[in-house]
Amino acid sequence: MNTTKRDGVVDDLVKFSLIALLVVIPIRFFVAEPYVVRGASMEPTFHSGEYLTVDKISYRFAEPVRGDVIILRYPKDESVFFIKRVIGLPGETVEIVGKNVIIQRGKDVPALTLDEQYIEPDRLQDEYGVYALGDGEYFVMGDNRKESSDSRSWGILKRDEIVGRVYLRLLPLTRMSVLPGEERFEISK
Repeated sequence: MNTTKRDGVVDDLVKFSLIALLVVIPIRFFVAEPYVVRGASMEPTFHSGEYLTVDKISYRFAEPVRGDVIILRYPKDESVFFIKRVIGLPGETVEIVGKNVIIQRGKDVPALTLDEQYIEPDRLQDEYGVYALGDGEYFVMGDNRKESSDSRSWGILKRDEIVGRVYLRLLPLTRMSVLPGEERFEISK
């Protein structure tokens, strides 16, 4: 290979690399980001080692909804990321009585008890707590209530601590899915 052809190949490689970086970096930081699940807090919905892609743009146009599975920055150490489920929304009061989660949505609206059929009974525990949410505040919990560090232990989650919604489960291939774990709760009175 002569010097001119080699220089052309190197130039092409440099151009391709720059274009790839100009495309990949903005997508990675503003649109979608990969995460690997660590720990048992979301079992059986998610298992440690699963590879996820997180949608970072949807919540720029819409607010999180009860049942969404999100990635968040741990409020006590923003360099740590957690995966949790949105349970309580701004302006609501979340009350945990025994193994039931009750949502108070306002004075003139009846209280609602969440029907969380995705949780295995042996992953629940009897407990009690009342959590009032203000503007831009969310209450999140893991699906494995016995093993989850969540709003019950470290408090209310602020809106700006939410990174994005889990959009894809890529690995393992046998569990690949779009919007994995997303739940639209059945609500009983």
